[in-house]
Amino acid sequence: MILPHPQSSSRTRPLINQLANAPPVVLGPSFLWDTSMWAPQIEALAARYRVIVPDLWGHGGSAALPPGTTTMRDLAQQHLTLLDRLNVGRCSIIGLSVGGMWGAELALMAPERVAGLVLMDTSLAVEPEQTRDGYFAMLGTVGAHGAVPEPVLDAVVPLFFSPTVRTRHPQLPETFRQTLRDWPPQRLKDNVAPLGRIIFGRGDLLADVASLSMPSLVMTGVDDLAQPVARGQAIAERIGCPFVAIPDAGHISSLEAPDSVNQALLDFLAGQDRRLA
Repeated sequence: MILPHPQSSSRTRPLINQLANAPPVVLGPSFLWDTSMWAPQIEALAARYRVIVPDLWGHGGSAALPPGTTTMRDLAQQHLTLLDRLNVGRCSIIGLSVGGMWGAELALMAPERVAGLVLMDTSLAVEPEQTRDGYFAMLGTVGAHGAVPEPVLDAVVPLFFSPTVRTRHPQLPETFRQTLRDWPPQRLKDNVAPLGRIIFGRGDLLADVASLSMPSLVMTGVDDLAQPVARGQAIAERIGCPFVAIPDAGHISSLEAPDSVNQALLDFLAGQDRRLA
């Protein structure tokens, strides 16, 4: 069973399973998504691993964004503090989108704490100026109105899925669209808009990740419109690790191609288990 951990801080209520002696695996969700985006992976991993899934600030069951949180490094430090409070010494980190961004930051800050690193549908370069300015404009609208207007929904929702998603998972885009419509106004103003500015105003980590030596894997959906395959390939080349292009998947590859993602993650984690045996 996946339950809130009783010793978690007020920062968030991470979903975890209770295999206390199993290897810990942290799943980092995407911006605008909560732990539900990892449902297929939680089911696949929970029998063998202690799975920890912390929501982003203001998402799902998490508390509000703390004052002074302005950089991706701040987010990484906050997740490191959460691991300390959960008594997690070393863990594998699997991060999608912003989960991969803070995951890479954490791996650089405390490499001794990261047994393995999987970066999915993410970028560690600066956001290109044209798309950054477009995202900032949408975030300004959301922050000002405390709502996601229909024109913003029309622009944002397709970025998260492959163009053919409706042929395989017709419910995903509309469910996501309704979630954005239903977001509480104050959480949009106080959490979503500021977090978005951190994400799309991020610095460049590509040169830095060349120093990472833990087992790593990069994966990107072949139809990812938000973080195209070339960005994932650039990360894998810098780290010197394998790259997997996930077929039939856009940005939220964990839900669009769960079987492919699950198999890749199980193979990666099993390799770590063999190295530790």
